[in-house]
Amino acid sequence: MAQPDELAENQPVEGTQGEAADEAELSAAVTALTDEGVEQKERRRLLGRLVRLEIRERGVKDLFRPKKAIAWITDSVTRVAPHIPVRDLDTLVAHHGGLTGDALAERLIRNASRVTAGIGAAGGGVAAVEWAVTPSLLSAPVLLAAETVAVVAVEMKLIGELHAVYGRPVEGTGAERAVVLVQAWAERRGVNPLRVGGSVAAAMGTALRKELRDRLLKRFGRNLSTLGPFLTGAAVGGFLNRRATMSLGADIKKDLQPGRKVIEG
Repeated sequence: MAQPDELAENQPVEGTQGEAADEAELSAAVTALTDEGVEQKERRRLLGRLVRLEIRERGVKDLFRPKKAIAWITDSVTRVAPHIPVRDLDTLVAHHGGLTGDALAERLIRNASRVTAGIGAAGGGVAAVEWAVTPSLLSAPVLLAAETVAVVAVEMKLIGELHAVYGRPVEGTGAERAVVLVQAWAERRGVNPLRVGGSVAAAMGTALRKELRDRLLKRFGRNLSTLGPFLTGAAVGGFLNRRATMSLGADIKKDLQPGRKVIEG
């Protein structure tokens, strides 16, 4: 059971200094969660950190109301998106032994699917993230919401890196890149880089936000099947995430093939 001092640490820190610290911690957690080299034990710990950060920012009550839960997840995805690390082509080629083109794209899809499978399995390890929040808050909706946000972050990173592989790098600031990645993920299509000012939430129009929300609703609903016993839930969650990521990667790869027309933003 969390102690009073631990609960106090989870309270918001007032002022810009506290907000900056939260953003830095969020960025570090997202960067690490999307890393294909993270061990499973560390992945569980990072998922717990994401739970804590999002509960601190948005509370938990809405997660028990279906419609508001999706809005909660949508807000969390738009908050996380600017922090997603996307490697450039030179870094990708060097990291994957000189692979280029379709071979490199296939390797990225495979690795991303393994990461999302690991996140799905980690979501079953409830006890492993109890350090992060009050145990009573570690209910299925909270963990599934955090898992959904983490998986979407991995898939957006994959989309950004596939664009780099096929000579269409997503450029701009973190917020500008985030809008592109959000649009591409929601539409399951390659998107030409956009230059958008302001925050992600401000740049996203009503239509795009609805599209993102609808896509997240499908993903969140699918993840509800992981609510079995611990080992069953982990196995199913890993399998479903892996399959969904591979399907998304294949769609984006196909759309970015030479000669294909990419949707204009």
